[in-house]
Amino acid sequence: MDLNTYRIEVGLRRDQFDAAGDAIRKNIVEDLHIAVDDARLIRVYTLLTSLRCDDADMLRTHLFADPVIDVSTLDQPLASDFSWVIEIGFKPGVTDNVGKTSREAMIDIFGERADGSTVFTAKQYVLRGRLERAQVERIAGGLLANGLIEQWRIADADEFRRSGGISLPLPLAGTPQPVHVKAFDLAVSDQELIRISREGILSLSLDEMRVIRNYFRSENAIRDRSRYGLSNQPTDVELECIAQTWSEHCKHKIFNAFIDYEDEQGRRQINGLFKTYIRRSTDEISKRVPWLVSVFHDNAGVIRFNDRWNLVMKVETHNSPSALDPYGGAVTGIVGVNRDPFGTGKGCRLIFNVDTFCFAPPDYDKPLPPRLLHPKRIFKGVHRGVRDGANQSGIPDVNGSILFDDRYAGKPLVFCGTGGLMPKEILGEPAHEKTALPGDLIVMTGGRIGKDGIHGATFSSEELHSESPTSAVQIGDAITQKKMTDFLLEARDLGLYRAITDNGAGGLSSSVGEMARFSNGCRIELEKAPLKYKGLQPWEILLSEAQERMTLAVDPEKIDRFLELARRRDVEATVLGTFADSGKFEVLYESKVVAHLDMDFLHEGVPRMNLQARWKAPKHEEPDLPEPQDYNRLLEQMLARLNVCSKESFVRQYDHEVQGLSALKPFIGSSNDGPGDAAVLKPLYDSYEGVVVASGICPRYSDLDTYHMTACAIDEAVRNAISVGGRLGYLAGLDNFCWPDPVQSEKTPDGYYKLAQLVRSNMALYDYCTAYDVPCISGKDSMKNDYMIGDIKISVPPTLLFSVLGRIEDVRKVVSMDVKRPSHLVYVVGVTKNELGGSEYFAHHGFIGNSVPRVNSQLARQIYSRVSDAIDRRLIASCHDCSDGGLGVALAESAFAGGFGITADLSAVPQPEPLRADYLLFSESQSRFVITVPPRKAKEFEQMMDGVPFARAGKVTRSPLLVLKNGRQKILSADIFQLKRAWQQPLNW
Repeated sequence: MDLNTYRIEVGLRRDQFDAAGDAIRKNIVEDLHIAVDDARLIRVYTLLTSLRCDDADMLRTHLFADPVIDVSTLDQPLASDFSWVIEIGFKPGVTDNVGKTSREAMIDIFGERADGSTVFTAKQYVLRGRLERAQVERIAGGLLANGLIEQWRIADADEFRRSGGISLPLPLAGTPQPVHVKAFDLAVSDQELIRISREGILSLSLDEMRVIRNYFRSENAIRDRSRYGLSNQPTDVELECIAQTWSEHCKHKIFNAFIDYEDEQGRRQINGLFKTYIRRSTDEISKRVPWLVSVFHDNAGVIRFNDRWNLVMKVETHNSPSALDPYGGAVTGIVGVNRDPFGTGKGCRLIFNVDTFCFAPPDYDKPLPPRLLHPKRIFKGVHRGVRDGANQSGIPDVNGSILFDDRYAGKPLVFCGTGGLMPKEILGEPAHEKTALPGDLIVMTGGRIGKDGIHGATFSSEELHSESPTSAVQIGDAITQKKMTDFLLEARDLGLYRAITDNGAGGLSSSVGEMARFSNGCRIELEKAPLKYKGLQPWEILLSEAQERMTLAVDPEKIDRFLELARRRDVEATVLGTFADSGKFEVLYESKVVAHLDMDFLHEGVPRMNLQARWKAPKHEEPDLPEPQDYNRLLEQMLARLNVCSKESFVRQYDHEVQGLSALKPFIGSSNDGPGDAAVLKPLYDSYEGVVVASGICPRYSDLDTYHMTACAIDEAVRNAISVGGRLGYLAGLDNFCWPDPVQSEKTPDGYYKLAQLVRSNMALYDYCTAYDVPCISGKDSMKNDYMIGDIKISVPPTLLFSVLGRIEDVRKVVSMDVKRPSHLVYVVGVTKNELGGSEYFAHHGFIGNSVPRVNSQLARQIYSRVSDAIDRRLIASCHDCSDGGLGVALAESAFAGGFGITADLSAVPQPEPLRADYLLFSESQSRFVITVPPRKAKEFEQMMDGVPFARAGKVTRSPLLVLKNGRQKILSADIFQLKRAWQQPLNW
């Protein structure tokens, strides 16, 4: 078929304000310090189609351009009155979501006539100003484009006129190539084995390569393989499949390792961190709570919500791809984690997202090593990616945080989580149970397979280095995924499939390989897989992590109904093979066996690591700070710190209200801009039962002791949930560890210490989860969060995100953090100690200190129980936890969120020993709340608090002033709206 090429350019009329262009201009000025007078945006659509020219012109006017506000051209340049033009488009093989949607719209209009059409999109940035070519190159490569996935061209006005405009080469992908299955000779030296692993991005150790070599040399394997024409040399399909299955990302080898741990109390042997601390804590708690449904063996954790419904939740990380392509990595992070709860049991309806980001500061001014993007660019790209992925999926984003530390320059941390609502039963069967039986068909639904995401699992199992693969980056398509999930929920309720899982890390290799454990084998026919373009080798088809795909087990008797429903819902579904009871993971390409592996070896053959951990407590300089002279200014500075200040300008861009479930929103108070402690949703329209979601993260304390860092993260998550109406006894936890490489080696000479930090973190997780009866139901570990190129190594601080999910009996009783009325009494509940080690206050002065906050779990339980009872009896008007920045920040936030002042006496605050006023204000002691109570309920509240440390410290005032005394001395009198401006200004871009 002969295809025609048409180029359509669309931009806003000159009399229309170009908001996108102006935002680009501001970014150029603010981020690159290059003066630009004007910037406008032109959208470019290149059509490769059999349609006629008049058809293309109709698409220009009726599909691509808005006749009211746009101007457009067909095969003519649109730009005028400019100094420079930059055109940016995708490289071949990169997902073009807008192009894909445009093609679907063309088919809607023209039907079969548009079949075979392709649309490629690009953007032209039309700049006006006195700019040198070097500056324009910097704008293109340093701000607007990502060289990993995009191509660009630049022209000044003269060049543009002489050449009649500019355009990019069409990003045609997938030229037909002969299929080549490579065999690897592993009968080589150790050095050569390491080279094969490194060059193949297999992330396999020497011991693992030796085990693989021995497997293929075994008599059983040789005899078995000879029947299929396979030698004792693994094919590339087999080696890649094993590497993915054994990757740190998928197999959690460090958490399952034997560890010899030593500290000042002696030595002990640990038979796996997961088994010893995480699994054991949940097993013990499960004997005391009756609502655990499914933990640790599916894609997400499941707990009971009520007699009819279950709650499902998973939190994942997408750090390595986000370091290379912040936007694509983050989109994939959020739509990828959506598929985890969706692929749990027989599937669930997704009802909320959460996200937490860790970046280097946006004003980072140190030299950037090779391959690193500026932190501000990463921040904006990651935020935009999560925003687009979440909003387009129709899932509300309800909770999260953003943290900053210079050490995240080497690799940002991007935590994304999703929760869902699952029926207790579907067609009389438990909805959380699934299986794949021998003879069931392997079916893939959703998007097609391309080179995007290949080696994602193994790439994320190592540090970012000079050979990190660009193919590990993929771009998610939320709209395609939404169509697929809607279709699959319909198929679920009709009982058309038996099991479901997502295609994430490792693609079909992982999804089919895991599901085949139900039946004990499978047979995949790769040539049947739908591809985005030609030219993929069999191992690439198997390992691709192209997004928006689910794998299902379908009864052969139901396959026709399943495929017909998919066709009606315009979702691609393809049968790729069968599950079997063969004990083999078997892969064919055009009837030729290209992989034949024992299921036991594939899933259980990885050798366990033997590691050493050595703990010695670090010692930092203890600051000797003079007492502050100006507390007003000091409090403003603390509120303006990046880890304390408002993130509203970014969080507001998420859709919190889609699905109409919010009972307590991210921002609250008199102006709806106060920082909520936790999210509460009302998921059922016929019930007041609620879901509470909260989190805790405090990596600064890792510089002192990861045991106490973990205790504080768990306590923060729990008290955030308690502060809005949650209750101990129905809170479940999710643990997400992000660690620098903890394995001792030449490139990690402090591996013993970093592993000891990981051990201590897990010890604390066991201690505090069991103390609070908060069972972990799901989690994830990411163990190679380092950057290393040449002699430059940047490692993230050991970081744990702890999330909690729970049930609130009645959402009408939830409490927010903003003060409500003048005359209400202000209480401080909990003990304030000299615990400023790792605090924002010490960091403000350039110190770390040593007195890390320590959690007294026994006292905390008593406090939390009483606060929950007081909320349930509606004694509390507002409740705010004390966290980053301590009591001073909590008092200020409560006041300006409510729009009223507070007068308080710090000397009344419970303290075991007298503290300086600044230490009282900014200590980060845990398990504390600022609570306001109506005077008529004060007596009952105080009676309820009897037995735990609390004090009536002040009252809410009509005057908009925060007035703090320390005994008889007034130390602060600040306008709450000025404090609020200081808190809002730093990230109000």
